[in-house]
Amino acid sequence: MNDLVAPEQVVQAATEQGIGREVLRKEDRRLLLGQGQYVGDMRMPDMVEVAFVRSPVAHARIAGIEKPAGMEHLVFTMQDMQNVRPIVAASALPGFKRSEQYPLANDKVRHVGETVAACIAPDRARAEDIAASVFVDYQELPVMADMYGTLNSDTRVHDAWSDNVFAETNVDRRLQATEEAVIHVDRKLRMARQCMAPMEGRAVLCWWDTRTDQLIMYSAAQVPHINRTGLAECLGLDEGQIRVISPDVGGGFGYKGILLPEEICCAWLAMQLGRPVRWLEDRREQLSANANCREHGYDISVAVTHEGRLAGITCDAVVDSGAYSSYPFSACLEAAQIGSILPGPYMMDSFVCRTRSAATNKPPILPYRGVARTGVCFALEVMLDIAARELGMEPYALRARSLVPADAMPYNNITNKLFDSGDYTTCMTKAVEALDWQAWRTRQRERHSAPSAEGAQKRIGLGLAVFCEQGAHGTSVYHGWGIPMVPGYEQCTARFTPDGVLELRIGVHSHGQGLETSMAQVAHTVLGIDIAKVRVVHGDTGMTPYSTGTWGSRCAVMAGGAVGTACEQLAERIKSMAACLLGTDAAELTLEHGTVGMSGAADGKRLTLAEIAHTWYRAPQKLPVGAVDPGGLEVVAGYKMVPDAGTFSYACHACAVEVDTATGHVELLDYAICEDGGVLLNPLIVEGQIYGGLAQGIGTALYEEMPFDSEGQPLASTLQDYLLPGAGEMPPLTMLHMETPSPNSKYGQKGIGEGGAIAPPAAIINAINDALHELGAELTECPANPRRVLAALAAARKEVRA
Repeated sequence: MNDLVAPEQVVQAATEQGIGREVLRKEDRRLLLGQGQYVGDMRMPDMVEVAFVRSPVAHARIAGIEKPAGMEHLVFTMQDMQNVRPIVAASALPGFKRSEQYPLANDKVRHVGETVAACIAPDRARAEDIAASVFVDYQELPVMADMYGTLNSDTRVHDAWSDNVFAETNVDRRLQATEEAVIHVDRKLRMARQCMAPMEGRAVLCWWDTRTDQLIMYSAAQVPHINRTGLAECLGLDEGQIRVISPDVGGGFGYKGILLPEEICCAWLAMQLGRPVRWLEDRREQLSANANCREHGYDISVAVTHEGRLAGITCDAVVDSGAYSSYPFSACLEAAQIGSILPGPYMMDSFVCRTRSAATNKPPILPYRGVARTGVCFALEVMLDIAARELGMEPYALRARSLVPADAMPYNNITNKLFDSGDYTTCMTKAVEALDWQAWRTRQRERHSAPSAEGAQKRIGLGLAVFCEQGAHGTSVYHGWGIPMVPGYEQCTARFTPDGVLELRIGVHSHGQGLETSMAQVAHTVLGIDIAKVRVVHGDTGMTPYSTGTWGSRCAVMAGGAVGTACEQLAERIKSMAACLLGTDAAELTLEHGTVGMSGAADGKRLTLAEIAHTWYRAPQKLPVGAVDPGGLEVVAGYKMVPDAGTFSYACHACAVEVDTATGHVELLDYAICEDGGVLLNPLIVEGQIYGGLAQGIGTALYEEMPFDSEGQPLASTLQDYLLPGAGEMPPLTMLHMETPSPNSKYGQKGIGEGGAIAPPAAIINAINDALHELGAELTECPANPRRVLAALAAARKEVRA
């Protein structure tokens, strides 16, 4: 276990800039003034732009490709890239089937939008004209566009496979036989396929630097070090020959966490042409051609005692993984996690779960904010509300009988997840009270009993959802899931410049998380340095230590721990230098307000950090040989939690909705969140993360869906068809914080970046079902768009008539 700094000690040590303080983000000035720099802002002499020929069909053999006459030198196919290897993201899970995704289609296309040829020109418009002139002879094959249909199909997405399943997992945890009588609630639930929609799409700019003999790639990416590894494998280069730089990135959410075929193509073109090559993804490409997310299906049963205790869960889950296994997370991350996290924050006697990652003729799936947790929270929490209605209980009363109690922490749950700390029941109670649940119940009864047209047409419903989120996953967790990218020690390089500026070089990358501010706050807490004097360097494999990157709510815990550890080592070196200069013992010295000296000394003699740095670099004769560390004012420190099972933040979301039974429209009337992220490095940043996550969760619950027809054609290829929530769809929100320190992280902090997006679909669907259950209607799919609401009402009326 790491030494834990108690929250009150952190606050005592910090000034208004330290851990726990609401500091405005340093990076916002440049971003709000339009001074950020994105790949789309970058231009280089002699640069060419790339447009891709993309498959218009979901499944076909390529009989031939005809380049336009006179433009053959401007069009490139996989035949031109003979020495380039395909993308392979293989999992170590037993029975996993490998897929090979070529940068440009080799002999088959397996989804609409797959890259077939790359066309170059001085500008994108001319490159697109050339792409439109390329003729591809497609010999169409049967299409598997439904994940359930593909499981029993004789047609194969990948010819050599025995079936269309990347991998199957099975979990059987039967701790004891349930002695009480139980009721079983069974449903088939489904979550729609989605597209992520970051404001900035993927973007790549490559060139070959002849001076350094390196491929330089600027890429809108979350995991630059991982991308470099993937590029090296595909291009046959050593990693030292590749430098990947992620500049300002306009949102990631998981979409920018994989290696793209387009990145490999641009890199190869830059090497072949000897000139800069750029590709900027447009919105149609982003929506219709590249990776999707979500799309889970659950055949689930929960057993609940007559007193409302959760006795057990049985589930058969299918995830539509698309045509290829995405590098590095693989095609099985979502499904493999279902088998370990579906039990959520609850105690139970039995858990049996089968999962399958289905291959279909759709774009690959990848982890989206919340990853599998959004799906499992939706599945379990909807079932618990259905069970509560059958028992005539309030949903929070039923949950209270099975939530892991605070006095049981730390707690090993039924799938051996180690819950580090927390009070789930209090969190739920606070959210219910913040919503004023009972007042809404009164309004609901008054509305539904009113003889007016409004009472009959516009119905009020209440819903809630509780979840816990494992963040900062460690080595053992990812190794257990068979993922080819296993995190180890997170590192930080910390050094002072000769004028006393502190440089922090971290391997994670910030694309909205505020890391330039929160990491400076950690440094301030240890060294007392003004955060204006802290420079955070990230997103550059040539300047930062190796890291698996930004994903899985890990930065505050892992990078924060590495920064704190590095700054502690720097502090010791600073004190030893100051001791020489002040003629005292280093143990007597303290660091505060950017100075070092003896606390309470009569003469008050203190040295500034800038004076110490000046001495080391420019007046070293003042420091006796052997009295100070020869490493000076630069350290590299690693951090890893022990145990490395991750941290468990958690929250309860509660909401009130109004459902118009005539139109199917759902309006969010009120919303409350109580969350616990341990010690919050910066509560202001945390609240921003939760607000943003809530907006995305509302999109999942009510609006966002990427439907495909039976031929695998995407039916929402513009933002006119793919609906996103805006400011007008955000409800009134009450947000409460609990801060239960994790005993396993350096400052008691927990990962929380994804939490806001996890619970909204479950809470909102539960509220809709609460509004409609007296009419016999029930939704089992999301998003709960008007069509689905009206269909549920029509099915209920039909059942009554029958």
